[in-house]
Amino acid sequence: MSVPLYQAKAELFRTLGHPVRIRVLELLQDGPMPVRDLLATIDVEASNLSQQLGVLRRAGLVTSYRDGPLVMYALSTPDVADLLAAGRRILGAVLTDRDALLDELRADGRDR
Repeated sequence: MSVPLYQAKAELFRTLGHPVRIRVLELLQDGPMPVRDLLATIDVEASNLSQQLGVLRRAGLVTSYRDGPLVMYALSTPDVADLLAAGRRILGAVLTDRDALLDELRADGRDR
């Protein structure tokens, strides 16, 4: 029995629902990186980073491969970067709308 599309989408967004995972994906937008560089950039324990990379790998959002002694990670598809960009745009629009509403409330000074 296959999983309904809406359920698969929900699982994708749950996977994205962790700050370390988002940070990893942001860093990988510039190209593949070794684990050691990810670890140096993201302030987490090695075991936590390893766990989060595993979640991203199992979800199919990143791939890993060996380059000599290094384990490298990369985005599995450029669409992941597009999704992150869409998230930034949505967040920017939401925050802009909230700022506008707050400015309106402050300017008005009374309830409507």
